[in-house]
Amino acid sequence: MSFHLTALTDPQDSPYSRRLAWLASDADGAPAGTAFLRLFTDAGRDHLAELTLHVHPAERRGGVGSRLLDAAAAAARADARRCVVAEAEAGTPGDRFLPARGFRKILTLQYTRLALAGVDLAALATITGQPHPGYRLASWQGTVPDDLARTYAASRRAMDDMPMGDTDQGTLTWDVDRVRAVARVVEERGDLLHTVVAVDASDGSVAGFTELVVPGNGKGDARHYGTAVLPEHRGHGLGRWMKAESIRRARVRHPDLAGLLTDTADVNAPMRRINDGLGYVPTHEVRQYRLDL
Repeated sequence: MSFHLTALTDPQDSPYSRRLAWLASDADGAPAGTAFLRLFTDAGRDHLAELTLHVHPAERRGGVGSRLLDAAAAAARADARRCVVAEAEAGTPGDRFLPARGFRKILTLQYTRLALAGVDLAALATITGQPHPGYRLASWQGTVPDDLARTYAASRRAMDDMPMGDTDQGTLTWDVDRVRAVARVVEERGDLLHTVVAVDASDGSVAGFTELVVPGNGKGDARHYGTAVLPEHRGHGLGRWMKAESIRRARVRHPDLAGLLTDTADVNAPMRRINDGLGYVPTHEVRQYRLDL
């Protein structure tokens, strides 16, 4: 069966990336698959493209995915990208398709979930109440307060050395404007961004952070966005301290919330130990792949 590819206009540009899209359709015009290619434009990631590709189950193994991939790879090469990354859940057709088309596996992400109904609030209070000399916890919903904005943005470099295998993801450059832009995106789609930070009591600067995005109706599952501690503040248990406080606040503020979701690189042993110790249970694995151009 023959298929036609149509390049689409995608409105989802941002200050840090732009996105290309293609629709595959059969001779009758019925959609058969789509491909979206995000081209990062900020310094440190302008070598990278990120592919999301879907083929209708009834059209798989007929060449649709390969046609879409060829179009996306050609566009990435034309834009002088060094590599394309994509991901697929372990054991799915995408997990078989990507390596067959020249992608190599670079990372496995472990997805886990904490069921809030079984959370022991007293145990969490014990963790969060333990003293951490030289540090205090602070938290907010939505946009970072002005008095913490500069050092919170600076603390984002704590993610730069996070174990991520051979992903070649580059380095994000964070400033106050970018931090506030992320908060705006979450707010505009109707969700709630909760942040807990550890503050260095000696100078009032942010030493580490953990973020949680809660559905706007307070139901279903919330998702952790990131947890990290600056290198100079590691070794004091701040990651576990902050995450326990984030869980406690979610349980108290959103009693109808069902669970918390997170994903962690399989090579990130410290974060996996924290999640395991707090009761997160594995749900599935997602594999990240890279195609060098």
